[in-house]
Amino acid sequence: MRASPPRPRPPRGALGAFFLALVAVVATLVGTAPDARADTLLCEQYGTATVQGRYVVQNNRWGTAATQCVTATDTGFRLTRADGSVPTDGPPKAYPSLFNGCHYTRCSPGTALPARIGGIASAPSAVSYGFVGDAVYNASYDIWLDPTPRTDGVNRTEIMIWFHRNGPVQPIGAPVGTATVGGRSWQVWTGGNGSNDVISFVAPSALAAWDFDVMDFVRETVARGMAGNDWYLTSVQAGFEPWQNGAGLAVHSFSSAVHLGTPPTGPTDPDPPTACAVTFAPNVWTGGYTANVTVAHTGPAALEPWSLTFTLPEGQRITQAWNAVVTPSSGAVTATGAAHNARIEAGGSQTFGFQGTYGGTFAPPSGFRLDGVACT
Repeated sequence: MRASPPRPRPPRGALGAFFLALVAVVATLVGTAPDARADTLLCEQYGTATVQGRYVVQNNRWGTAATQCVTATDTGFRLTRADGSVPTDGPPKAYPSLFNGCHYTRCSPGTALPARIGGIASAPSAVSYGFVGDAVYNASYDIWLDPTPRTDGVNRTEIMIWFHRNGPVQPIGAPVGTATVGGRSWQVWTGGNGSNDVISFVAPSALAAWDFDVMDFVRETVARGMAGNDWYLTSVQAGFEPWQNGAGLAVHSFSSAVHLGTPPTGPTDPDPPTACAVTFAPNVWTGGYTANVTVAHTGPAALEPWSLTFTLPEGQRITQAWNAVVTPSSGAVTATGAAHNARIEAGGSQTFGFQGTYGGTFAPPSGFRLDGVACT
């Protein structure tokens, strides 16, 4: 989640003032506080410390005035104090976390980020979480993308990997189906928070530790039209979003690397399997059109709920739809089955339609994907 720019930490006493001032200067130059070689308690709203010599732990208490403290350890952090609560139908209290990359002008030591997505061969990462039962929270791994190599402010697209959630909380937006990413199945949600677009991948059950490639999720997001290969990966972050309590939550270990180069393509399949076929039948007039879309599912198992993503050409806007919920009205669009047609049997199909407007020359949508798999 987002945070305001970190505040500088004031000196804690006159004794050793010279050394504290020197440390503060060095911290400013390298973009973070000194390395936490022993447990370091951070209670300042945006207090930070470096761990493993390369990652930044941040208290990041951006959504509440209640006290929150994290303890930076040799390999991660634990949430030591988490007072207060906020409504579970709104944003969380904070995002205590640690990161590789750049976040609100602060960059982790020696980071290769920001880096252009199309120039990253792989970005291996590993994380190990510690959960508690007496709090409302999610364990979220955040991946930030932007059209520019920015090191400050809010990025355009946020990828959230929900490793676990406890209590009545859910991602931003609405569910749009499922996807297999990194060899695992995820429920996918998309939406926006008023500042940036968000795509969330929710684990069906608690995932306490995992080694994976961040780029699997980045490329899935690009395929869904929510980023481009000419965009930049600016940071990766592992932590928690607490709504109520949260003391005891921990990231026991974290690692993140970025390997630049050409992404591996592997052998080419001359006839790659497809999961669906889409028939787009428009009726066009000057400045407007209607379209019926038939989605034929050729996969081995039924889909419920199903979702079809596609991209509208620039200048087109959907004004109404039937037999599906279609959002947003322009750009990268997701159609989700209505209550009466939320299931597509293997070998079956569903049809929905919409009305829209366009400017210039009419062109059909592109990039049809059923539950994340490309369609013919």
